[in-house]
Amino acid sequence: MNNEVLQRQGDARTVRNDVIAAHRGNILDRNNRPLAISTPVQSLALNPKEILQYPEQWSEFAEAVSSIGINPEVLRTRILDNASREFMFLKRRIPPAEAAIVLQHDFTGVWAEEEYKRFYPLGEVAVHVVGLANSDEVGQEGIELAYDEWLEGTPGSRQVLKDRNGGIIREVRINQVAQPGNDLVLSIDSQIQFLAYKALKEEVTRRYASAGTAVVLDVQTGEVLAMVSQPSYNPNNRISLDAQLEGLKNRAIAESLEPGSTVKAFTITAALESGLFDTQSIIDTNPGYIRVDRATIRDPVNYGDSDLERILSKSSQVGATKLALAMGQDPMLDVLKRVGFGQSPGTGFPGEAAGLVPNHSRWSNSEIATLGYGYGFQVSPLQLAQAYMVYANGGIMKPVSLLKVESRDEVVGTRVISEEMAATVTAMLEAVVEPGGGGTGTRAYIPSHRVAGKTGTAWYYDVERGAYDDENYISLFAGFAPVSNPRIVTVVTIHEPQGEEYGGGQVAAPVFADITAGALRILNVPPDIDSDSNIRLSEKSIPENTQLSMLESLP
Repeated sequence: MNNEVLQRQGDARTVRNDVIAAHRGNILDRNNRPLAISTPVQSLALNPKEILQYPEQWSEFAEAVSSIGINPEVLRTRILDNASREFMFLKRRIPPAEAAIVLQHDFTGVWAEEEYKRFYPLGEVAVHVVGLANSDEVGQEGIELAYDEWLEGTPGSRQVLKDRNGGIIREVRINQVAQPGNDLVLSIDSQIQFLAYKALKEEVTRRYASAGTAVVLDVQTGEVLAMVSQPSYNPNNRISLDAQLEGLKNRAIAESLEPGSTVKAFTITAALESGLFDTQSIIDTNPGYIRVDRATIRDPVNYGDSDLERILSKSSQVGATKLALAMGQDPMLDVLKRVGFGQSPGTGFPGEAAGLVPNHSRWSNSEIATLGYGYGFQVSPLQLAQAYMVYANGGIMKPVSLLKVESRDEVVGTRVISEEMAATVTAMLEAVVEPGGGGTGTRAYIPSHRVAGKTGTAWYYDVERGAYDDENYISLFAGFAPVSNPRIVTVVTIHEPQGEEYGGGQVAAPVFADITAGALRILNVPPDIDSDSNIRLSEKSIPENTQLSMLESLP
């Protein structure tokens, strides 16, 4: 009798090779706050072939699985469809307490596997940078994909003695120890990231806009302190991901757009470098419009005789056109390429856009004109931020990074414009924002810190129609602060804002101010404006005419 019992017990026990799951590396922000972590979980598994041999347990089994959200009839069909197999998952990556609801019944042919589940503490706030891994912890988007090999661990293996239910009785030996993945520290500051996310989402929602982006760079290191995109999605809610495909795209780095009037800073740089103009040059913008080829380019009002600073602060389309036509395309193309347009920023981010700078063999006057005020070429918001960082750094271009830079001394920049030129254009950009100066960017003013920046408003290009949509716009603002000792560059884009206000100075500039002011507080950057001047103006930017042709004024 004892021999028979021992024989049955021996038959019910088998020695198996078992996989030891490897811990995927954590993704952390610059202050070691978690952005992506892997937590131990259990996955319920079963043996279809074996479980079908014990129909008497089905009623109790069906009740148990229904209590953890599994439809018993759907499960029965799955088991029958896999009747010849010896393994299938019942429910993967669930808390041990949930798995215990089923395991406590000791059903024949049902057991638990030890695994890990990826969790994203900031959810949709940081998802466009961090990305996501699939249920097998393989990177699918963003940093998770770009650094998948660095983050993934190497699974181990062991010999275990299992009972007939697949449960582990004891470990026999370790064949190979599991090697955990490496942690990765990003440049992102979680506080600034949340600040940018909140400000952008509120404005996109308030304006009934289709999309938006915001980028914040550290001027001294080129590190990305924040990068957000709307629409967004929650990476912890896998069920809804298929319905949120539009939200997967990181528009700040993977999407190109025409920069509109934000490019006028570079047009003026090219004009000054050409030697044809200086800061005292006067451009006749009378009578407020100009014919180029068969198009009429207009300003909202007639700015008359204007120097270069006034052309920039008023965002004169006519002034920019006259500068562009006088010097031709080559000086402008040279500056645009020097500041990084048309080249990949080199972050290694999947789908990173290089933008497009045209290389026509022949240039029409209208193509030269539109180049001068931001049409006919494309940049990503990240590229625009990197280009404005040149002015903030006194003419030096620095690489951008999504990984934390351990030492500022490690960052080597390249001089692309002279220090004097950078200071000259920065002073003009400050006039754009200066309260009471009548510039288009007064809503970007921050009472505590001097700001230099430029508004932009570009027609939305309808890819399906292959034409501009003259009723929808992209509102932009690019700038940096504090001017006395620049610390951060911020770029904001709002796509297709609805309502009477759509200009960059009306829609994007206030978001820039909110993000930049908050980021400077978080970074403890001291004010560079006297406290007596701390008056936030609410005057509207210059109104923009909605009845203009495709080459007309969009500040």
